[in-house]
Amino acid sequence: MSFSDLKLFKEIANTKSMSKGAAHCGVSQSAASQHVLEVEKRFGVVLFDRTKRPIELTAAGELYAAFCHDTLRREDEFRLQLESLKRDVAGTVRVASIYSIGLSEMSRLREEFAERYPQAQLDVEYMRPERIYAAVRGGTADLGLVSYPESSREIEAILWRREEMQVAAWPSHPLAARTEVNPADLDGIPFIAFDEDLSIRRELDRFLRAQGINVNVVMNFDNIQTIKEAVALGSGISILPARTMQTEIDQGRLVAIRLNAPELSRPVGIVRRRRKQFHRAAQGFVDLLGIQA
Repeated sequence: MSFSDLKLFKEIANTKSMSKGAAHCGVSQSAASQHVLEVEKRFGVVLFDRTKRPIELTAAGELYAAFCHDTLRREDEFRLQLESLKRDVAGTVRVASIYSIGLSEMSRLREEFAERYPQAQLDVEYMRPERIYAAVRGGTADLGLVSYPESSREIEAILWRREEMQVAAWPSHPLAARTEVNPADLDGIPFIAFDEDLSIRRELDRFLRAQGINVNVVMNFDNIQTIKEAVALGSGISILPARTMQTEIDQGRLVAIRLNAPELSRPVGIVRRRRKQFHRAAQGFVDLLGIQA
């Protein structure tokens, strides 16, 4: 049962008319009538005396109308208090982020955070994963944004989302005209890899081994941005999170090709120090990400 449903019933009760109540809420009369029937069926009672003109609330209808009125009033109070709370959120959120998340996401997140919490500041520093964990452990970052987040005795990892991995190629590559490739199509092909000490490299190596594929690693780098540039220059193909390639795809510099294989994805999440409570500004940023933490 949504707030819009409650508002619809309240308007019907106030106007004593299905058509007028529906018009006030921007729905059809048939939709309003169907809604009332569904509520009556759910509670097993009759809410309106339809033999009278205009229609009148029954005793059960009076009770439900009072519930709708009270709930909607409480919602209004909640929204007002929430807006006041948002205005009161102040302070600085210190975020340590891997480059791929920061470069592709942070501009949008900064704008939305500033709109929600105009008195708070978002301070973002981009760094390698091992430095992010160190910053969170040492207290120089409130939270870290990482791929393949890992928990430890000191660190709590919370999943944010999973990003589909696809083959990255330059537009004139033989595979670029295809909408989907099989893992076998990558066997022996020049490949731009991640550095061996990174989690994403270990996961991709595990995937390729499971598929019986041996790619020809011609170079490796520690970040997605550099790999994308190497692929765009024709040095080899790679496998990258699809969402990180969108800018280059729009520019016509890269092509993303789906893999016809068991789903391959990159988990992305936040890491924070265990037993450390977020201050209000940091919690606001986590809420913006849509994470329950």
